[in-house]
Amino acid sequence: MKRRVVVIGGGAAGLMAAGCAARRGLDVLILDKNYRPGRKLMITGKGRCNLTNNCDVQTLIANTVHGGKFLYSAFSAFGPAETMAFFESLGVPLKTERGRRVFPVSDRAADIVDALKRFAVGSGALYKTAEAADIITENGAVAGVLTAGGEKIYADAAIVCTGGLSYPSTGSTGDGYALARKAGHSVTPLVPSLVPLTMREGWCRTLQGLSLKNVAVKLIKAGVKKPVFSELGEMLFTHYGVSGPLVLSASAHIDDIKSGEYQLHIDLKPALDEKKLYDRINRDLTKYSAKSMENAMVDLLPHRMIQVVLRLAGIPAGTRACDMTREYRLSLANTLKGMVISIKDYLGYDEAVITRGGVSLKELDPKTMQSRKVHGLAFAGEVIDADAYTGGYNLQIAFSTGHAAGEHILENT
Repeated sequence: MKRRVVVIGGGAAGLMAAGCAARRGLDVLILDKNYRPGRKLMITGKGRCNLTNNCDVQTLIANTVHGGKFLYSAFSAFGPAETMAFFESLGVPLKTERGRRVFPVSDRAADIVDALKRFAVGSGALYKTAEAADIITENGAVAGVLTAGGEKIYADAAIVCTGGLSYPSTGSTGDGYALARKAGHSVTPLVPSLVPLTMREGWCRTLQGLSLKNVAVKLIKAGVKKPVFSELGEMLFTHYGVSGPLVLSASAHIDDIKSGEYQLHIDLKPALDEKKLYDRINRDLTKYSAKSMENAMVDLLPHRMIQVVLRLAGIPAGTRACDMTREYRLSLANTLKGMVISIKDYLGYDEAVITRGGVSLKELDPKTMQSRKVHGLAFAGEVIDADAYTGGYNLQIAFSTGHAAGEHILENT
């Protein structure tokens, strides 16, 4: 009689784990509360599915904010190169775009989901629509899975791949954390990550919809000398605060947002040092000497930003270019190099790309993703305490950990 593995969750990690375990000859049942697998995967990359990043393992680890060292073995065994070869072998041509982001040539996330389903089902895994309520254990080992409907499913092992709390409409409602706790595992604090931020200042509403490119952002924490995060790129103003790639990445480094200790410092002109910027301001003021400052800065800033910057610099409305004192010019330069936003809060899980926190990595084997507490139990994907920046890195974590769990579950038993 074949040994049975129940994979809880039919997302990226779950389908990968199921296929890997089934092709090893194990009896695999995928248990998912959604009628169809891969619902969250369908909306990634705005429906295009940025499935990985075309980089080496060292770069992958460098872009993993939490858990990079732990994931070294899983990344080495099944990294971006292996992931790309895997999907192309399943008939999905891929392309690499800006930032080394990898997408299907078709720009259809459905092609990635379909390929994973073909892999899992083609390897012998079965799919059952049901919600897991508990993992049954006997003598420190997995004995089965109890569904929310009261059905007891016999199993020799279970792999929890339920995702996190982000995008709850897709079924990611934190079920795996409850299963982990019931099995005796620790779950680190959970917060939204790669998520837009709200700000205390009210002026952002006047800039709603304005996108800034080639700006530098530093995340500053009170009492800490060095920036917590620093990067060059794009950001977006919204009616509630700020978003865009830079802001999402910065959000991954915020530990206690309720403390009110975090600020974003925005350098609107990172290509110019203080002296060059001051000289540039002087040239523009000479060029537009007869005009008001609102019209004299049109070459320096998007028009919608001018009033906000002048107000932050303490320059009275209606000031003419020819009336700008040295103090005003210095203040303007300083504001352009260090526009400050006080962070109030995250947006919720509905807007978060991923969940930060999860099953403690200290309680998992980094090579196999198996529990150090319960024999035959493993965890993979977003449910574990590992997360990365945007750019395909988080899906790579799902594929790598799912592969590790599926390849090693019930090994040597």
